[in-house]
Amino acid sequence: MKVRHIVLGLLSISVVAPIFLYTDRIGTFFNPSSSRRDFLDDVTTVTLSGDTRHLNVVPQETSAQFKEPNGIVYSDHSANSFRNETREHKSTRVLSATTEERQPQLSNPVRQVTYRASANLTTTFDSDPNASRLLDIQFEQQPTLPSGKIDQKKQLDNNSDRLTEAADAQIRRLKDQLIRAKVYLSLPAIKNNPHVTRELRLRIKEVSRALGDAAKDGDLPKNAFDKLKAMEQSLEKGRQIHDDCAAMVKKLRALLHSTEEQLRVHKKQTMFLTQLTAKTLPKGLHCLPLRLTTEYYTLNSSQQNFSNQEKLEDPRLYHYALFSDNIIAAAVVVNSTVSHAKHPSNHVFHIVTDRLNYAAMRMWFLSNPPGKATIQVQNIEEFSWLNSSYSPVLKQLGSPSMIDYYFRAHRSNSDSNLKFRNPKYLSILNHLRFYLPEIFPKLNKVLFLDDDIVVRKDLSGLWSLDLKGNVNGAVETCGESFHRFDRYLNFSNPLISKNFDPHACGWAYGMNIFDLEEWRRQNITEVYHRWQKLNHDRQLWKLGTLPPGLITFWKRTYPLDRYWHVLGLGYNPTVNQREIERAAVIHYNGNLKPWLEIGITKYKNYWAKYIDYDHMYLRDCNINP
Repeated sequence: MKVRHIVLGLLSISVVAPIFLYTDRIGTFFNPSSSRRDFLDDVTTVTLSGDTRHLNVVPQETSAQFKEPNGIVYSDHSANSFRNETREHKSTRVLSATTEERQPQLSNPVRQVTYRASANLTTTFDSDPNASRLLDIQFEQQPTLPSGKIDQKKQLDNNSDRLTEAADAQIRRLKDQLIRAKVYLSLPAIKNNPHVTRELRLRIKEVSRALGDAAKDGDLPKNAFDKLKAMEQSLEKGRQIHDDCAAMVKKLRALLHSTEEQLRVHKKQTMFLTQLTAKTLPKGLHCLPLRLTTEYYTLNSSQQNFSNQEKLEDPRLYHYALFSDNIIAAAVVVNSTVSHAKHPSNHVFHIVTDRLNYAAMRMWFLSNPPGKATIQVQNIEEFSWLNSSYSPVLKQLGSPSMIDYYFRAHRSNSDSNLKFRNPKYLSILNHLRFYLPEIFPKLNKVLFLDDDIVVRKDLSGLWSLDLKGNVNGAVETCGESFHRFDRYLNFSNPLISKNFDPHACGWAYGMNIFDLEEWRRQNITEVYHRWQKLNHDRQLWKLGTLPPGLITFWKRTYPLDRYWHVLGLGYNPTVNQREIERAAVIHYNGNLKPWLEIGITKYKNYWAKYIDYDHMYLRDCNINP
């Protein structure tokens, strides 16, 4: 019986004792938030109090090496907190960076913001005891990426950094090394060291050979990087021998000045060669007039005449004036005009050329008549009224000073702009536009056309325009500042400054409708002669026809709509395509004429479509598109 009591007592103790022993743990289980709050207080106290007591098991870090822990506390309300543990640890590593890791990153504005944000969070922990709870919520609300996507994003960021690096970075480094090496070779201390001098010269040859004509790093040979390292080592030797920055700066300035001077010389040479190319007749265009002249003189007198000559002085028809010695160019002007004319039989073309091309020009249009239109070809030598006693410009063009200006080998006092020494200015053909009433005494209106234009619309509407008492109808070109009067006239001369506005809008030659009745009434030719005499020493304007045209037709020019005449196809590769399509006339003004190889390729077809390159004469002279 006693044994039974003893056994029951022991069983009771074994049941009741654990209840008393673990009462606190059970309370904690039923009230986890209080325990968690106590735990957080303890952690906060240990982490932020600055207590530096040594631990017995874990070696103590010094204050310089101490790193703040990630400090991630998972919310009880987040079912996915443990599942996202790895992701959140990666996200918070940015905030747990050490001061040594943050400092070099301040140059990056994005990293500056990140660093300031992390600093603000640390300050918030110190000032706000509930900041840990706020941080938990913020971290839980931030979108996270799987670890694979994070790695992929880092790889994309690295790729984008590499793409932003210049494609010619290595080439630039090599060129910089060449400059430095040449500077070192010019320094006395390096010259006195034959070993380093030979080494630098060898490296210059190697780097120059490696560079070649490479435009980007991908064009460099495989050993280019080795050459770069070898050159860097040689440059370091030079730096050790001569480490005088002032001398280096002086040499670099001298090298810069020399390079600028070479650039100026090359630019001047390029300008000269461009002008020479633009004004030199291609071999095919030189062959063509010779071939046509030979054919012309094989014709009998009856075959050398054009038809419809009775229309030449009919003022009711549409008359065009074209002064040119370029047969192909004149043919394009006539063909393009006729092809767009509503009534070709009402159009009359008056072509004036020089003695050398007279027979060839006639032969071309005799063998290639422009449909129902009427053609007249005249020789300027037959204008007996055009002589030096009547025309001041003709007298000036034949003067010794003018010939010397063009053809003397060394001109110390001549103008540096090669444009103004263009031999075309010696041709009276260029100045015939100021004598239209004398050339066409029985006509009332004439449309003047340059030989470097292409007609794209019917032009008969120009004859019905009311010029409102003006003599010249032209398209203005003052869209840019350099097309105003001060660009062409010398406003430092009082004759110019007193009579004209430097900011007045300029206009273009190339397609101009002239009212010859008003011309005669206002005696425009005499105005031209008077100003031409005043400019005998070229002090009012340089050579050309536009400056005297601006003066002669000052306040006598009627502005036409821009679509009548679009310019720039002979120098500007960015002419608006819509303007070209809308234009009645497109003008290849400039050096890049469409019949030259240097012409702008994308504009050539507008011109070439009006030439039959299968024509016998063109094939014989090897003239191709």
